[in-house]
Amino acid sequence: MSPASTGASTSVDAVPTVPAAVSPRSPHDSLMAPGGPGYRRMSFALFLAGVATFALLYSTQALLPLISGEFGVSASDASWTVAAATGGLALFVLPMSALSERYGRRTVMTGSLAVAVTLGLLVPFAPSLGSLVVLRALQGAALAGLPASATAYLAEEVRPRALITAIGLFVAGNSVGGMSGRVITGWVAQEWGWRVAVGVIGAVAVACAIAFRLLLPAPRHFTPGSLRPAVLARTVRDHLADPLLCRLYAIGALFMTVFGGVYTVIGYRLTEAPFSLPQGIVGSIFLVYLVGTVSASTAGRLVGRLGRRGSLYLAGGTTALGLLVSLADSLPLVLLGLVLITAGFFAGHAVASSAVSKTATTGRAQASALYQSAYYIGSSAGSTVGAVAFHAGGWAGTVGVGILAVLGVVTITVFGTRAARRQSPAAAY
Repeated sequence: MSPASTGASTSVDAVPTVPAAVSPRSPHDSLMAPGGPGYRRMSFALFLAGVATFALLYSTQALLPLISGEFGVSASDASWTVAAATGGLALFVLPMSALSERYGRRTVMTGSLAVAVTLGLLVPFAPSLGSLVVLRALQGAALAGLPASATAYLAEEVRPRALITAIGLFVAGNSVGGMSGRVITGWVAQEWGWRVAVGVIGAVAVACAIAFRLLLPAPRHFTPGSLRPAVLARTVRDHLADPLLCRLYAIGALFMTVFGGVYTVIGYRLTEAPFSLPQGIVGSIFLVYLVGTVSASTAGRLVGRLGRRGSLYLAGGTTALGLLVSLADSLPLVLLGLVLITAGFFAGHAVASSAVSKTATTGRAQASALYQSAYYIGSSAGSTVGAVAFHAGGWAGTVGVGILAVLGVVTITVFGTRAARRQSPAAAY
């Protein structure tokens, strides 16, 4: 090539460098988005984590009548096998979130699943109700590393516009895990007893845990935080001082109070007169969780149309309608009621949990952990109070507890709406 041609080439090549500077990279360009690299793997991995979490956490819920029969205890006593697991999760989710801030989301989620599935394989060998409750409490504590870490991982690795959809898919995994766990245990227990049934769930969770670890992309935007108690306490204090976050925590707890109470007691109702259904059929009732899968995964579109407050009103109203419909002594109406309760609950939960992740700009793992703690405290309370109400007043008693909780959701949302309007007509809830 001649010097003349080289010079010409240089002068021509220099021209395009000018417009290249007018297209700066967005800070969100390196975040995952639907259709982008790693997004499907990430979504499926966290979906499987959600499946394993809920399958393990509620593995005894559909089996409570059988557990009551083997150990000779009441519904309220047997319900502690559920309440202990959710209570253990509620107590340990904040400490586990601190470990997540220091050692990474993926590391903590992997460790939590490993311990939880190991305990899941020991649960079938519990010799007494007391030992079963202890194992379930430990299992819940181990699972505490999943919920807060997962939502914090998504908030850091996914583009903001796709966050509600991504969290909705994780929540959908929860619903599939809850459904499959109950359906599988129902049919297996009918043939081989509740111990074999929970053992099968443990094996399924092992497979989900292995696939999760192989699929989840390494985090690219995680910055290690501090494990110092003073730093953690200050972060928690700041979150609890935020009125919006506190309202969202309360909403999550109240929604879960309804859900925990209904699904803890429904097995007793359906195995008794006038329904007298066999255990396998009762387990299959939990197929209505598929409705939750749909409502959770579409929460983003719901918020886009109705706004966050409108979505919470709709979720609460749907849940309350389902509770009232379920009072009928007609199996089709009971099933319709469960469909409405499930749809309302999962939509409300997806909206509230995603709002927490978007609201907290620092200490996201702690913000999510506080939500999860409130959420599972609501589950434990619902399981216990719902069972006590059923023992005292039948299904109507459990429905009464649920209606009170929904009224709490609506009241808090109304208060939040008024507070937002006082600050700014366009303020987001």
